[in-house]
Amino acid sequence: MLKDKLERIYLLYNRREYINPDPLLFLYDYPDKKNREIAGFIAACLAYGRVEVIMETVAGILCKLSPTPFDYIMTRTKKEMENDFKGFRYRFASEVHLVSLLWGIRDVIIGFSSLETCFYEGMTPEDETILSGLIFFFEQMNKDREIGHLLADPQKKSACKRSLLFLRWMVRKDQVDPGGWEKISPSQLIVPLDTHMHKIGMMLEFTKRKSADMKTAIEITKGFKKILRHDPVKYDFCLTRFGIRRELSMDDLSQGL
Repeated sequence: MLKDKLERIYLLYNRREYINPDPLLFLYDYPDKKNREIAGFIAACLAYGRVEVIMETVAGILCKLSPTPFDYIMTRTKKEMENDFKGFRYRFASEVHLVSLLWGIRDVIIGFSSLETCFYEGMTPEDETILSGLIFFFEQMNKDREIGHLLADPQKKSACKRSLLFLRWMVRKDQVDPGGWEKISPSQLIVPLDTHMHKIGMMLEFTKRKSADMKTAIEITKGFKKILRHDPVKYDFCLTRFGIRRELSMDDLSQGL
C-alpha cells in the first residue's frame, strides 16, 4: 500500500539531521510561540533563492531583532526600523519591503494579538483548508501595498509556497516541525508546492496539471488526504528531501514508491 511506503520514508527521513541547511532551523531558537511565529514568518518570507544566502540574510535580520523579535516589533517605531535596515537588499526585496513586512506584523499583532489568531479569524468552521485564512491574513499584512515579493497574494493564483511552509512549521508538531499553534488543525493545511513536490504529486498521480499554482497545490493535498485525512502535509518534509539533498535523488524516490 502507498501509505505503508510513505510511512517508511517518513520514519527514515523525517529527522532533524536532514534539515540543515534550511530556514526552519531558526524556529528552534525560540521556545515560546510569540517569538517563534515572528521569526518563522520572516524566515519563510525570505525563503527563495540560494539556501546559503537565505540563511545568511535571515540570520542577519533576526540578529537585529534579538533577543526577542516580539519586543522589537512592538517597541520600535517605523523610523527606527528604517534606520536599522537602511541599505537592506535581498534579490527583489529592498529595505522598503522588509520594513513593510515588519510593520505589517506589528499591525496584525495589535489587531489580533498574534499571527495565529489573524489566520484563524479569517476562517469559518466549514473551511476544509486554510485558504480563506491565507487570503484574510494577506489583506491584513499588505495594507500599505509595499510588501512586494516577500508575501504572495493567494487571490492571484500563486501557490503561496512560502506562506504554506510557514503554516506547516507552526501548525504541525513532530521531530521536524516545531509547532506552537493550536487554533488551526493540521487537516486544514495545504501542501507547500515547489518543483520537487510538483514532480512527486504527478508521480503519485495526484495531479496532471503542469502549472505550479494554488489549484495544483490543493489537488495534490486532496491526494494526500485520501491517505491521511487528518494530516495531509505530514509527508512534505521527508518526500522533498529527495531532489534537495545530493544523496537522495528523485529516481531513488520513484523506486521506493
